[in-house]
Amino acid sequence: MRTPAAQRVVVAVAMLFTMAGCATTTGEPMVSTSVQTLEYYPYQVKGYQGSYPTRTVLVLLSEDDRDFTGTGTTDHAPLDGRPAIGATIGQDGQIIQRLYADPFGATIQKAIAGAAQEAGMIAQAADYANYTPSKVRGEDYVIASQIKRCWVNKRRGPDGRYGPVWSTAADFAITVIVFKPPFSIPFWQGTLQSTYNDPPVGSFGLGPEDEAGIYDEPGEVLSVAMTRAVAGIFERNEFRTLVMQDQIRPRQ
Repeated sequence: MRTPAAQRVVVAVAMLFTMAGCATTTGEPMVSTSVQTLEYYPYQVKGYQGSYPTRTVLVLLSEDDRDFTGTGTTDHAPLDGRPAIGATIGQDGQIIQRLYADPFGATIQKAIAGAAQEAGMIAQAADYANYTPSKVRGEDYVIASQIKRCWVNKRRGPDGRYGPVWSTAADFAITVIVFKPPFSIPFWQGTLQSTYNDPPVGSFGLGPEDEAGIYDEPGEVLSVAMTRAVAGIFERNEFRTLVMQDQIRPRQ
């Protein structure tokens, strides 16, 4: 008959074998997760502010229609309803943290509305994503959008003279369709894409070990890429020209 102490030893050994078996079965170490903040940075992109005539625009909720080609073997499945937006990668190439964000359809919608207002337009937000002319209440234009790319990777490189060297690369792309109610044919459409590296590649002519990033969080780097892509809608000369030449007549 085993003593209580002997029984505890047997149980402990059994638990160790069970844990070892699980580790062998999965073949992967535990990976932490982080929920990042994605946000639009007002007035970060200069040059188009106030360049559009005062027109009203209805901005629809943005749809997540991403293509994950080129993002690696990272798991792209959402976590508790939060979409995956990237990963932090160690020196050995292994993922050490998976990155997520709150559902960002409304975030991108708000970004487009903010950029439109910077451009000189009057923007309102809708509570739906698909363009339906019968739902429009007098706005001159309606902007629908689909997110095609929204991904960021933070990587640890070789250690430098001052310790670990990190770099972050973010990629954001969005397809935008502008309608002029009540017509269903697009008034204008385009795809805007922005890639942002932190620190910038080859910045200041220094080596990687001497370059330091501006942002602490990968979500901030992705926010810069998103901001630049969204602002790019209103930087497009062909879109601006169409709006300026469009003769808006009062609706009956």
